[in-house]
Amino acid sequence: MSQGFSLAIDGMGGDNAPEMVVDGLELAAERHPQARFLLVGDEARLGALLARRRRAAAACALRHAPDVISSEMKPTTALRQGRQSSMRIAIDAVAAGEAAGVVSAGNTGALMALAKIVIKTMPEIDRPALAAIAPSARGDVVMLDLGANVQCDSRNLVEFAVMGDSFARAVLGLTAPSIGLLNVGSEELKGDDRVRAAAEVLRESHIGPQFHGFVEGHDIAAGTVDVVVTDGFTGNVALKTGEGALRLMRDLLRQVFTSTIPARVGYLLARPALDRLREWMDPRRYNGAILIGLNGVVVKSHGGTDPLGFAHAVDVAMDMVTHRFNDRIRDGLARLAGPEHPRAVSAAPVVATSPR
Repeated sequence: MSQGFSLAIDGMGGDNAPEMVVDGLELAAERHPQARFLLVGDEARLGALLARRRRAAAACALRHAPDVISSEMKPTTALRQGRQSSMRIAIDAVAAGEAAGVVSAGNTGALMALAKIVIKTMPEIDRPALAAIAPSARGDVVMLDLGANVQCDSRNLVEFAVMGDSFARAVLGLTAPSIGLLNVGSEELKGDDRVRAAAEVLRESHIGPQFHGFVEGHDIAAGTVDVVVTDGFTGNVALKTGEGALRLMRDLLRQVFTSTIPARVGYLLARPALDRLREWMDPRRYNGAILIGLNGVVVKSHGGTDPLGFAHAVDVAMDMVTHRFNDRIRDGLARLAGPEHPRAVSAAPVVATSPR
């Protein structure tokens, strides 16, 4: 990797920043001892926090940013007035080639707008997509788009499938992830013209053997496929519905096991299994939504997460950097374009090495 820093970190983004961010980097530095982070924000506050966190201090270089983009700031305002903010300066570092990617727990709309304008979309991509990992009965599932593009055509859906394939290979370590298009039914005649057209292209493409076909909403939790592709409107609704269902299940379990004395005794007996379930459902394990299709890695951490959740977002970004995620996307799109495309020759095998 030619960049001087593995990642640029928005030190002031998030509900509990900067303490949460620095504590998260302390965990991340232990997991990635060779990584170097450019930590951007209030130099005095960040420096004082790093002085008490040995691993993070060794891994980080500080860059001062006098301003912060608040959670209430509109994306258009952030574009005009946020040039000296911690988020913008961290994104500038990626655009300038100083860092391979950026992680921020700040304003989602501002991060997406700034990343699109400053880092810019890859030439091969019509629109970037927001992707994330969700739990299922068979393991982790990649979902995209989750809100970056409310309206999509068939070309966008095909590109999302290629990007989702690359993401599942890089982050989940899958060699041939199965891919499904979210639809109102699994039959080939179901859905609108754009979904059917995208399915036809995917069946004839290089990822055709991995293309499962159409999947429905219940297939997400069932883990029917490894990658679920849809437009941003539908994906965002599906994501929020799933999050609500998990919270409901958690609340119902709490009510059941606290309602009576026998129920509390039952809880004590079931506690080991419930602890495993709680760990599996822990939202911190799935923290880190990725804006893919840009000339750099951009990861959005949940604003209300804790240090463990932020460290997981850093893990996701590091996986994408280490495994040359964008190169995988370019190769996949070139193969989609056909053998006459100048990039249609498959990229060399990716070797997982720790970035400098």
